[in-house]
Amino acid sequence: MLGPTIDEDNMVEDVDGSEALLHFLTITWKVFFALIPPRKIWGGWLAFVISLVFIGLVTAVVGEFASLLGCVLGIKDSVTAITFVALGTSLPDTFASMTAAKSAETADSAVGNITGSNSVNVFLGLGLPWVIATIYYSSNDKGAYEVPSGPLIFSVVLFVCTAVLCFTILGIRRKVSTLTLCLS
Repeated sequence: MLGPTIDEDNMVEDVDGSEALLHFLTITWKVFFALIPPRKIWGGWLAFVISLVFIGLVTAVVGEFASLLGCVLGIKDSVTAITFVALGTSLPDTFASMTAAKSAETADSAVGNITGSNSVNVFLGLGLPWVIATIYYSSNDKGAYEVPSGPLIFSVVLFVCTAVLCFTILGIRRKVSTLTLCLS
């Protein structure tokens, strides 16, 4: 017989209870994401487009669960979105930035990753739905699409100011460290 043999009696012993529980809790997601086609088809474009659609669907599911959790706990949707959904989308970026900061000589890549991912979240997350809604409203003769900015404008302005401040500090730090290296 060629290849490795499988000892069926010991197979169950290799998996502990928490691993088995996590596997069965996430099996639906595993099957769902197994529907993404291989990258070889159409140069990867089909996998890219289907991945974007799946990300949109998962975002809708996460948003609904966050809204339900907020409803059960008596928390407003805006607070739920800021805490739970933002935490869920930013946590992977945090770990990627931590890895980049540990492995790089300077923290530029980590700060760029944090600022860049949040820029995409803020500007695409806000801008793209508004563009789609505007196109929909104008093509169906429903008039102008208006959304009251409310407290959202404060958050966007605060983010832009913070991003500009971060890049300014990075630029000054780079010039000072370069000047220090030149003088030594």
